Amino acid sequence: MTRSALLVLADGRFPAGGHAHSGGAEAAVRAGRLRDAAGLEGFCRGRLHTAGLTAAGLAAASALGHDPARLDVAADARTPSPALRAASRRLGRQLLRAARATWPCPALDALAGAFPRGAHQPVVLGATARAAGLGPRDAAHCAAYETVSGPATAAVRLLSLDPFHATAVLARLAPDMDAVALRAAEAAAEGIDALPAASAPLLDITAEQHAAWPVRLFAS
Repeated sequence: MTRSALLVLADGRFPAGGHAHSGGAEAAVRAGRLRDAAGLEGFCRGRLHTAGLTAAGLAAASALGHDPARLDVAADARTPSPALRAASRRLGRQLLRAARATWPCPALDALAGAFPRGAHQPVVLGATARAAGLGPRDAAHCAAYETVSGPATAAVRLLSLDPFHATAVLARLAPDMDAVALRAAEAAAEGIDALPAASAPLLDITAEQHAAWPVRLFAS
């Protein structure tokens, strides 16, 4: 049953709002740093081992049942960009709505009550995984996959990239996703203070620039 729940949670059609976000890909395309499938692979690999590792650690810790208030503070400290903090909370709020409808439980109700404006998305993701009967490594896998699947999907629209090539990029990143999920889950087992805090300063900078654009295709 948990394997099927993992597929539901990781499915891009799960109504969690991720389709409206490019994970920094739109800004990278505008800046000329992302032009083709090779550039997409490099972008996603870098994002996976920085922002992705951090998100996976938070999600794994949340799935273990660590205090969501402390995890939300930890997520804030690991997200220096105000634009990315706001995007994470919007995504967390949307994910929690979908999660409560899909896997209703008191823990998710309590999380919604504690964070009426939205908790950070990785914290909600871990709590959702726990409600679905999934473990910390499953939650970390979901976070890692979201980190790269969002930009890959966005690149198809932004660059008119062949979707077959975008999917091939994700397939080549599979071993990296497995490694990131394992590392994140192991850190989460040691406690909140041991969670990864990998940074991607260029993603933070371009997120602030992107938020100021008067016209954009994606919310972030």
